[in-house]
Amino acid sequence: MWSSLENSTSTRVIGYARPVLLIIALLALTGIGLGAFPSAAKDGRAIPAPALDEPHDATFEVAVLAGGCFWGVQGVYQHVRGVTNAVSGYSGGDKETAQYETVSTGTTAHAESVKITFDPRKITYGRLLQIYFSVAHDPTELNRQGPDAGTQYRSAIFPASAEQARIAKAYITQLNDTHVFDAPIVTVIEPGRAFFPAEGYHQDFLTRNPTYPYIVINDLPKIEALKRLFPDSYRVEPVLAATAGSSN
Repeated sequence: MWSSLENSTSTRVIGYARPVLLIIALLALTGIGLGAFPSAAKDGRAIPAPALDEPHDATFEVAVLAGGCFWGVQGVYQHVRGVTNAVSGYSGGDKETAQYETVSTGTTAHAESVKITFDPRKITYGRLLQIYFSVAHDPTELNRQGPDAGTQYRSAIFPASAEQARIAKAYITQLNDTHVFDAPIVTVIEPGRAFFPAEGYHQDFLTRNPTYPYIVINDLPKIEALKRLFPDSYRVEPVLAATAGSSN
C-alpha cells in the first residue's frame, strides 16, 4: 500500500501503479467484475463457523487481527454489524517503532493490525474469526498478502484474553483438520502484545479512497465477498474510526 496519496518511500509503490491501472483496464475490457474475485476459502464459500465460541454476556469486547495491509482488514470490519469501531495500527513490537516508515522495514516485529471493538451480544468473537478467515485475508500465505511481502504483513491474531486465545487456537485446529483450505493455515497467535494506532492518513482509507488502484484490486473484492457470504452480518454504511459510536 502507499503511505499517503502525495508522497511515499515505501517500496510497495515502485513499479506497481502502472501494472494495477493496466489490470483495471483489462478487466473492464473483458467484462470481469473486480468484486467477483473469490474469497481465500476454497470454492469461494464461507468457511464453517467455529465449534468453540464465547458466551454473549459482555457489552463490549476488543479483538486485534492482522492479515496483510490494514486498509482492507479495517474496511471489512467497518462493514460488519455489531462492530462499533475498527482502527488500523501496529501490534507485535514496541511503542518506539510503531510508525509506518519503520514498520515497513520489516525489522520491528510489528504487524499491520486492526483493533476491532464490538458488541458480543450482536456478534461473537468466533463470528469475527469466521469472517477473518473467509474474506479478510488468505491465512495460508506466509509473511505476505497479495503484492505485499514481509513479516509486517503476516497473518496473526493478538488475543485480548486467554479465552480468545483458546477459541482462536481451537478454530485453527478445526479448519486444518477439516482441510477447508488447500494448504495449511500459517496464522500465528501472539498473546500479550500491545496495539498502537496508525497514523491518521491510514484510518478509513478504503472508504475515503474507493477508486485508489490498490483498493480497487485488493480490497473492494473483500467487501463484496463479505456482502455475499455474510449478508446477515453486512452493514451498508461503514462505522468510521473518526465517527465511531454507532452499533448497527
